Amino acid sequence: MDEENEGPEEGLKRREFMELAIAVLAVLSGLALGLPLIGSVIKPALQKGGQHFSRVGKVDSLKMGSPEDLNFADLTEDAFIRSTDLHSVWVIKNSDTDVTAYSPICPHLGCRYKWQVDSEHFVCPCHGSVFDKNGKVVAGPAPRPLDTLPTKIENGELYVEWEQYKEGIAQKEAI
Repeated sequence: MDEENEGPEEGLKRREFMELAIAVLAVLSGLALGLPLIGSVIKPALQKGGQHFSRVGKVDSLKMGSPEDLNFADLTEDAFIRSTDLHSVWVIKNSDTDVTAYSPICPHLGCRYKWQVDSEHFVCPCHGSVFDKNGKVVAGPAPRPLDTLPTKIENGELYVEWEQYKEGIAQKEAI
């Protein structure tokens, strides 16, 4: 009779072990798949202020008071996807410690404007909006001044935070 009693108990022990092993493997698999997803959701909230500055160039290389169209690469990371976007900004060096950066996108309908050296104005070719060197609307249908971008200077290097704003509205509102 002892042999008959040992058989079912051993079967239960094996079954319990297999259930426990499967449960542990399921939990480990869930963690392996779930942690990156949770990290991609939580990481942006933990980043300092959510600001992401990109290096544009040396402040010393900029001409004082003259608008310059500068291009820079912006490395972004979303979960496991890394991408590099190329952007341009209009930059005016006011002093060695003060630089103004304008988005190159007209606040009227999103066209790209240019600096006209002869008239010393920014001019949008699409609908005729004209802006002075300080970004204020001089003429045309633009509903607001040129959009400034956040800047910082560290160790003589200019950094700009790329942002896009809604076009066609009077207030500056990030997209």
